[in-house]
Amino acid sequence: MKLVTRADLGWPASAAPLQASTDGTKIHYEGAPVSTRLLSDHAACLAEWKAIRKAHLANAKENYSDIAYNYGGCPHGYLLEGRGIGHRTGANGDQTLNRAHYAIVGLVGSEGLTEPTDAMLGALRDGIELLRAHGAGTEIEGHRDGYATECPGGPLYSWVLKGAPRPAGTEPSTPAAPRQVYEPYPGAAFFLRDRKPALGKSSPIFTAMGKRLVARGFGRYYAVGPGPRLGQADVDAYEAFQRSLDYTGAAAKWAPGPASWAVLKVPKV
Repeated sequence: MKLVTRADLGWPASAAPLQASTDGTKIHYEGAPVSTRLLSDHAACLAEWKAIRKAHLANAKENYSDIAYNYGGCPHGYLLEGRGIGHRTGANGDQTLNRAHYAIVGLVGSEGLTEPTDAMLGALRDGIELLRAHGAGTEIEGHRDGYATECPGGPLYSWVLKGAPRPAGTEPSTPAAPRQVYEPYPGAAFFLRDRKPALGKSSPIFTAMGKRLVARGFGRYYAVGPGPRLGQADVDAYEAFQRSLDYTGAAAKWAPGPASWAVLKVPKV
């Protein structure tokens, strides 16, 4: 797998909503003319990917929080990180469809570059398998499945209808990242003492939880790194995390619930 990460692109962590699993993946195309220059210049592919994100962020009508796609595939076989793993897509047409499937786009369009290369199809397959290893189900559909659109165009949709097979010679040099083992939800009582946050309680789970909160962008509450003792910073960070998942009022307050715990993906300790 030839992966170009957000860090490689100079992008911050995605601000897109979190979502731990879907029924599968939908395949997209750009739906506009795409220059054939991409076939001979990988730098043009990266510029195209950055331009898509810039256009989405500038779209006041749709109000995108990030590039709409989880990943993209370029003609040279690179998998380009968009929202990435564990983030709800913004590309499938409406909230119901976005919750049902992650989204991967091939850098082909309605004119110019319209035919995906075998290398691109291999990259799209890499993205499908990577998402499957991190919560996506087995369904593979085109954007037009369930939404009135020409996307993903004839050539890509034909590939989808065949089951999105991996072209010969595009097998990844390294396997997709293995499914990680996450800490099971320990139950609300674990986090409480006399119905209040169990401040001062010590457990490696709190360290692992705090590190995941920091990785998700909720580290501003920590004066120092997360430690094994539950502190007010942990409580504040987790409540902010739950609000980011659209919980409100009492539902956003400590203690962690099983649904938000599953989304946070605290590694097993």
